[in-house]
Amino acid sequence: SHGNKEVFSCRGILLAVQWFWDRGHKDITVFVPSWRKEQPRPDVLITDQYILRDLEKKKILVFTPSRRVGGKRVVCYDDRFIVKLAHESDGIVVSNDTYRDLQNERPEWKKFIEERLLMYSFVNDK
Repeated sequence: SHGNKEVFSCRGILLAVQWFWDRGHKDITVFVPSWRKEQPRPDVLITDQYILRDLEKKKILVFTPSRRVGGKRVVCYDDRFIVKLAHESDGIVVSNDTYRDLQNERPEWKKFIEERLLMYSFVNDK
């Protein structure tokens, strides 16, 4: 949302990570689909891609798998990675996604998502 739905803003990810880091949270994991490493296309803009590589080197960012089959990109369902890790590590999920489908998938995830989902918004760089 930092890129106003016009561009995928890697700086927005960095700002969010820094916000939690400055408050003493050091166990932070960011999930991003691996296709975000690719050269941006005019219809899928991305800014400051180097930030993703830097966060990956610091072991803060994890790229979720994707592959090409018959010329089409096949991506994994990264929401499941996010909720599973947060549930197992007693963490929180920072997202504006409500994960409704996952709430119905596993009963223990329903209560967790209801209580541990932190929605957010950006106001410029805050």
